[in-house]
Amino acid sequence: MLIVVGIILAIAALFALAIGGRGWQAWCAAVAILFATWIALGVGSPITFSILLILAVALAVVTGFAPLRRLLFARAMMPVVQQVLPRMGDTERTALEAGTVWWDGEIFSGIPNWKRLAEFECQPLSPREQAFLDEQVDTLCRMLDDWQIEQERGMPEAVWDYLRRERFFGMIIPEQFGGLGFSEIGHSRVVTRIASRSIAAAVTVMVPNSLGPGELLLHYGTEAQKNEYLPRLADGSEIPCFALTGPEAGSDAAATQSHGIVEHGMWQGEQVLGMRLTWNKRYITLAPVATLIGLAFRLKDPHGLLGENEDLGITCALIHSDLPGIEIGDHHDPMGVPFNNGPITGTDVFVPLDSIIGGREQIGHGWRMLMESLAAGRSISLPALAIGAAQMSTRICGAYASVREQFDTPIGRFEGIEEPLARIAGMTYLMSATRTLTCGALDAGERPAVLGSIAKAYLTEGMREVVADAMDIRAGAAIQRGPRNLLSRMWMAVPVGITVEGANILTRSMIIYGQGAIRCHPFVHKLIDAAGKNDTSLMDKAVFGYVNFVATRAMRSFALAVSGSRLAGVPEGDLKRQVQHLSRMSAAFAFVSDLSMMTLGGALKRREKISGRLADALAWQYIAAAVLKRYQDNAKLASHYDLASWSLATALYRAQEALVGVIENLPSRPARILARCVVFPFGARFRPPSDRLGQRVARTILEDREARLDLTADIFVPGPDETGLGTLEAALDKAVRAIPVETKIRDAVRSGVLERAPGYMLDDMALQVGVISEQEYEWMDEAREARNEVVQVDVFDAETYRTLR
Repeated sequence: MLIVVGIILAIAALFALAIGGRGWQAWCAAVAILFATWIALGVGSPITFSILLILAVALAVVTGFAPLRRLLFARAMMPVVQQVLPRMGDTERTALEAGTVWWDGEIFSGIPNWKRLAEFECQPLSPREQAFLDEQVDTLCRMLDDWQIEQERGMPEAVWDYLRRERFFGMIIPEQFGGLGFSEIGHSRVVTRIASRSIAAAVTVMVPNSLGPGELLLHYGTEAQKNEYLPRLADGSEIPCFALTGPEAGSDAAATQSHGIVEHGMWQGEQVLGMRLTWNKRYITLAPVATLIGLAFRLKDPHGLLGENEDLGITCALIHSDLPGIEIGDHHDPMGVPFNNGPITGTDVFVPLDSIIGGREQIGHGWRMLMESLAAGRSISLPALAIGAAQMSTRICGAYASVREQFDTPIGRFEGIEEPLARIAGMTYLMSATRTLTCGALDAGERPAVLGSIAKAYLTEGMREVVADAMDIRAGAAIQRGPRNLLSRMWMAVPVGITVEGANILTRSMIIYGQGAIRCHPFVHKLIDAAGKNDTSLMDKAVFGYVNFVATRAMRSFALAVSGSRLAGVPEGDLKRQVQHLSRMSAAFAFVSDLSMMTLGGALKRREKISGRLADALAWQYIAAAVLKRYQDNAKLASHYDLASWSLATALYRAQEALVGVIENLPSRPARILARCVVFPFGARFRPPSDRLGQRVARTILEDREARLDLTADIFVPGPDETGLGTLEAALDKAVRAIPVETKIRDAVRSGVLERAPGYMLDDMALQVGVISEQEYEWMDEAREARNEVVQVDVFDAETYRTLR
């Protein structure tokens, strides 16, 4: 018995070291303790003990004495690491190293610091931002008629004038340059509210405030450029666009064939040193109305006017759209969503070198500019649009499922409707949480490139999921176009959000994990740096640090798996068990990630199915962290616990399934067996949200008015007389007022006071026998009329139908 106890205690010591993530010295000490325990309990002989002790001391000396370690191991490891690690070009390295590391680094560490997340403060809206939302943004929304915009293929001139006058195009521009100087969360919430009213208007507002000349000028422009352009961008005197994508350069934007040649030419009557540019761009939002073009191109200096290098690299410049040689004004038609989008071509367009954003010092730095700006911009604009669609779907379906009746029962009471309602509510909760945390990081000065990619890809995918469920619930009414149908135009916009600013397929399968593994992993970037510099000292630190990291995360993952995550030390709280599970998932992710890199090496870059699943695991852990943060920071409504629990169960299950997919597809059978034993020794045990939890979540948007309003706080709600959401909200109020009256009538039928009959006849019968009063009869009649109104669909005469767009 003593032997068993001693071995258990020694193994427990090893587990404790793994849980704490200790270094190699502690591991050597633990192994020595294990040997000593083994001998002291009489399992082995003194000679065996002496031999093992000498070996342990030798191991400690060899691994603890850096010069000897470098001589014996680092030199030998250098060629191995150089061969295994993927080779990267300059443009790929720039893309992968763009932005900063934030909570993504905590996930890769395998030991997330939950206290750090709890203490992080997301910046709230300022009073000025809230006033702008309540006044200018709501005024704009009342001016917008999305059906009219769709039919007329654009916004009225009065809307354009209002956008300019109220500086909607200058939200990110500081007040000193005439802009609004809003925070990132303020910017995001403005776009969300506009998107709930009109996708076309939201896109028009968000593009100048995300990836475009304004963003680039703020970070890289010269003072002269800022003073010249930012005030004109802020007041809408200049409408910007950014020309990046071309027929030959879509996802691989660095492969652009747009080029500029350094040469002398005439500019405003003078001979100056400049660039002659030729380009062919497409899919450029705002191009048809743009007056100022931000252009990405490859600059070449074949005549050596700037130095010895001929290929100067990707460069960005500002060009006025009315210059000779520019063809602009034609339109694409992206899924019928009527925002301005079209091609731009330029042939032998001459501009001075002063047109380069940042001046001559920024020649060749355009790719870095774009990657760093995209890291911020893609965190805000399209996620904000996706949340607008999700919150609008939640508001519509919560009301419609309460008002619409079949078989004398609101359809929200049927489990077939309840299931997608739960998904709509839960996804909207977690999407809004992710937006808030990501914008909070940006407002704190971070530029989290990996998390920005996650926000863009997974929130626009969430938009697809939520709007699809909403379309199913509205059924026939959802597929009849017209001013009554608020979902159809959001549905048409779904592929736009998924495709632009980096297609989700590429973002998921290549960028998120590829960039995350290099930027966020504690040792991969150090290994690449050491191998690139051929530095044995750096290699020694990186290799031994990496080995220790893999060993501790493997033990930690196993310890948390066999203990049901209970060994994870996390703060106390309502969601403590879920946080412990997330700690376990982080350790599992860290180990599986390293095992994938070790077994696949540089080939992992081409195994996009595996890297895509690793991206899924990383993304859902970040989304779960955002849910925890939202639950912690917001008022504890009764419904929030259910919404947070549903979201965390979904995130844990999807992260688990992603890791299972990685493990099952590793090329090495021993690696697969090892991963299963370490990460899922008892199998994959996490499950999606239960039916009971889903029912409670669905009821939050059916019965809990406070929760429904909180979940959809960012959208614009029109007056009760406006067809669409306005009449639907009014019908819901009338239906809720009539519920006690309906209960009286049902009770009278059950007790035999009234005979069974269709609903409209029961009202008259109940009034006649005194079951309900005249006032209650009026309430029932108003509710019935309101229900009848909101289930109607649009009908067009033959002549009007032929003119529909």
